[in-house]
Amino acid sequence: MGSSYNLLDEPWLPVRLADGHIVELGLLETFARSADIVALAETAPPSLVAQYRLLLAITHRALTRTLGGWREKDRARWYREGLPLVDIRDYLECWRDHFWLFHPDHPFMQVAALANAEETCDKRKPWTQIALASANGNTPVVFDHAHDGAPIAIRPADAIRMLLGFLQFTPGGLVKTLRDADKAGALVNTAAIVPLGATLAQTLCLCLHPAPRQRGEDDLPAWERPPLSIAELRGDPLLATGPNDRYTRQSRAVQLLHEDDGTVCWLRFAAGLALGEDPNAPDPMASFRAGSMGLVRLTFSEGRALWRDLPALVPNASGESQPAAVLNNAIALHRELDPSEVVYQPFLVAGLASDQAKLLRWRVEQIVLPATLLDDAEKALYLRELVGQADALFKDLNTLVSRMLSETLPDSTSKDTRNRARTLLDAGPFASSYFAAAEQTLPEVLRLLGQNQPEQATARWHTTLKKSACVAREQVLISMGGSARALRADALYLGRFHYLLNKHLPMNDTPSTAKEALT
Repeated sequence: MGSSYNLLDEPWLPVRLADGHIVELGLLETFARSADIVALAETAPPSLVAQYRLLLAITHRALTRTLGGWREKDRARWYREGLPLVDIRDYLECWRDHFWLFHPDHPFMQVAALANAEETCDKRKPWTQIALASANGNTPVVFDHAHDGAPIAIRPADAIRMLLGFLQFTPGGLVKTLRDADKAGALVNTAAIVPLGATLAQTLCLCLHPAPRQRGEDDLPAWERPPLSIAELRGDPLLATGPNDRYTRQSRAVQLLHEDDGTVCWLRFAAGLALGEDPNAPDPMASFRAGSMGLVRLTFSEGRALWRDLPALVPNASGESQPAAVLNNAIALHRELDPSEVVYQPFLVAGLASDQAKLLRWRVEQIVLPATLLDDAEKALYLRELVGQADALFKDLNTLVSRMLSETLPDSTSKDTRNRARTLLDAGPFASSYFAAAEQTLPEVLRLLGQNQPEQATARWHTTLKKSACVAREQVLISMGGSARALRADALYLGRFHYLLNKHLPMNDTPSTAKEALT
């Protein structure tokens, strides 16, 4: 296999330009036009996050190579004036030979040793092995009816984009080549956070992790390391040396095989360089929220709106949540900028949720927060209490409405009947109606908090939650129908419903803890 398809020059990275057009660019042109590119335009959430991480690793290593270190005021200058493009271009050209997608010795983000290893040299798998959206092996077929024995050829550009996302988000599980099982990728079951700027250059400045403490530290990306050997792939999991390692960790060993026309149908596949997890050094893009057994990674839960986890994205001195390190990078940059330069901070939240080796769902969302909420612990406390009110009210309403629903069923007082009522309620629109109605007013509430108007924010939020509760309850009444049992249950629980609203959302109330902090 000769050298072909260099990622510095070949157009493979999808970007959105300021005029709205979406084009594919090579890495050199992507950085050269970073001040004119609005954002990456990848549509698969895992690949989108992985591409941002690739660009961040390149940027960090290029600046480290030239500058050794930098300060926050340097990042602020790059944010305003653009990245040091000469340094980045020189770095990429220095490592050009390691950015070939197909290469006999060091193909980009792949393992050339698989071509000669006894376990893999004569075994091929379809490219769907690394496509998180495709069915392969014994994965249940839903929409994808591709046949493993005759894969459809894809472009090299599509193959590398899939590979990057796969390496970051692949769940742990059976591999049965070189090792029976393997560890998960760095972002398994994670809703990754990426602070966004108005341009790609600004986004990279916001997310850029700190300079190394001393020149020569060994946090190297995959392409700066020696080619992986079979012995290393068989070895024990290794802790990441830093963000550059995590952003480019080869969690599976892959070698793409190109056809005569340059397309990709097949690949070689094996266990990768397993990632060991250090609880004291979590992934820079992972936030943590309170769970039943301590802090758990923020992920995309079925039926749970992401805004309910906003407290995990803002400062929290109590330790009940932990914002991603990349958010701290953005906050540190904000402090060097004039407050008028960044009034609102958008965030991309994207990723893949899985249960062991079973992929459940992927999602990408964008959230916009007032910049002051990220750096003001008192306002962050206020936000946490408002979101907490929504959850606390819903919890009590869910119990009440479940009991109301059981009154419409035979033998309403039995345990089995109440369990059935809870199951019916969970399967219906009650929860989604409540939280969807509340979400409509959230941007206005956040704006009022950012403008230091807590009383107005509280009044607006309480009004919204009351309406949300009524909307959700109405959905349940419609499902109950107009039978005598249903009408009796409605009359029996209407007073209790309004009691809960008044208990959780009293008139002229401001969350006490936050009110004291703000005053």
